[in-house]
Amino acid sequence: MSLVWREQLSVGNDVIDSDHRYLIDIINRVGQSLSTRNRRELVAGLDSLSHYSQEHFAREEKIAHAAGYEQVPHLGETHQALLNQLDQVRQEVGEMVQVWSSETAERLTRLLRNWLIDHVIKEDLLMKPVLQKLSPLFDPR
Repeated sequence: MSLVWREQLSVGNDVIDSDHRYLIDIINRVGQSLSTRNRRELVAGLDSLSHYSQEHFAREEKIAHAAGYEQVPHLGETHQALLNQLDQVRQEVGEMVQVWSSETAERLTRLLRNWLIDHVIKEDLLMKPVLQKLSPLFDPR
């Protein structure tokens, strides 16, 4: 089952919401490569997820700071924890034998889905009241 963007995930900023949509797309591609047991696509997808996550987290923290969100240091800590979790997944994938079980594929897919959705719901949506005071197009870069 693929992740689907829902308006309830919106933080009220088009840049951040667009990033979240793209992260959902990447996670869906990773999930597909897990289910089809395509190691090459899986590694490429995890690399893409790692790279884009780093870019997104930097953008998100910059926007949050410029918007006056007071919890930017905490947000940065949660972002680092997410990157650490993603590195663990990437390491686990690197250690897997050529063929992995459907249980392993499902567990990793679930972990990545929760990785993003839990963060958006538990952390990013806390910014929404601050961001909604600004234009949805607010981008201090």
